Amino acid sequence: MNRRHALWMLMVGSAFIAALWASAPRVRADDEETRVRWDIINTVPPPPAPVVIVTAGGKASARANDDSKITMTGTGTFEGASGEAQGGGTWMVCNKAATVCASGTYRVKRLVRFDPAPGTPSPANVDQIDEGRTSAGLAVLSVSYSDGDKGILVVSCHLVGTPDSVFEGITATKGFVDFWNREAPAPGVNANRTVFHVRREDNN
Repeated sequence: MNRRHALWMLMVGSAFIAALWASAPRVRADDEETRVRWDIINTVPPPPAPVVIVTAGGKASARANDDSKITMTGTGTFEGASGEAQGGGTWMVCNKAATVCASGTYRVKRLVRFDPAPGTPSPANVDQIDEGRTSAGLAVLSVSYSDGDKGILVVSCHLVGTPDSVFEGITATKGFVDFWNREAPAPGVNANRTVFHVRREDNN
């Protein structure tokens, strides 16, 4: 009985540790002393122009199961060591026909997870954000909407050489609605593009 009890306690303890690990903010170990900035960006003129100016202040959209759409702007930062996050932007939700819309602002509450990805910026881009090394990757952020809803904002950045499994743009949840179907960036359209910048704190 003692051996069974000890085994049961070990299993419970392992499950508890695993749950804590799963819920903790994730940044690669070698990025623990970093500050990461994320942006939904403007690209003017839009790709595939020979020279593209990259600035903050863009917009990106995603659609829900009924084809209603959320459009968001935003920028913010999070710390690799602590997972502390700040930032926000605006949101607008419209029905499929865009005849009924609601809008407001949102605030980032915390970082859920960040995973950098391989990739380099296009040589055609002139990056005017200049907040560190440009990075592809995926960030999951917990957000609070101005109408009282809670949700998740997923920011995904695909650069040159990034695996095709990584999308460019955003998805989001708002209350019980999942805007899971991101709108892909299109040639000649200034929308649905993102970027990360990673800066080591000791290089400020």
